[in-house]
Amino acid sequence: MVKVSIICIGKLKDAFFEDASKEYLKRLSAYCQTNIIEIPAASLPQEPSDALIQRALSAEAEAIMKKIPDKARVISLCIEGKELSSEGFAEKLESFINAGAGEICFIIGGSHGLSDEVKARSDFKLSFSKMTFPHRLARIMLLEQLYRAFSISTGGKYHK
Repeated sequence: MVKVSIICIGKLKDAFFEDASKEYLKRLSAYCQTNIIEIPAASLPQEPSDALIQRALSAEAEAIMKKIPDKARVISLCIEGKELSSEGFAEKLESFINAGAGEICFIIGGSHGLSDEVKARSDFKLSFSKMTFPHRLARIMLLEQLYRAFSISTGGKYHK
């Protein structure tokens, strides 16, 4: 069974996000071993300078890089990534698995995104949309799309 790690900056704070996360993690357990790793967001003032933002991204990157499992294929969620249909996402996951990836690691940045260092470490950059979403919602969207992708790959009825 493939392992899926999701490294996230920040915690889920709202009960409805927690409930959705638990539901999709339960559903995913039939297809993969899922591990969510939460990293605290770097502290920034209300109106941070570009230099402070870069420093925060670097600190977050250092923490992220330490948590990426050895030999994992890395997919970063970022706005400049490639947009895929649900079927295309399922195919991407299948291609990693068929190429021998025992673990796939997704990375979700905080409100200021991800550092260039993390993006450079990525095997694939994924964008859900040209729109910007809160990182907590992006986590739920990723969990749902993972469940949908595994359902597509196994011929399940969920994806209709």
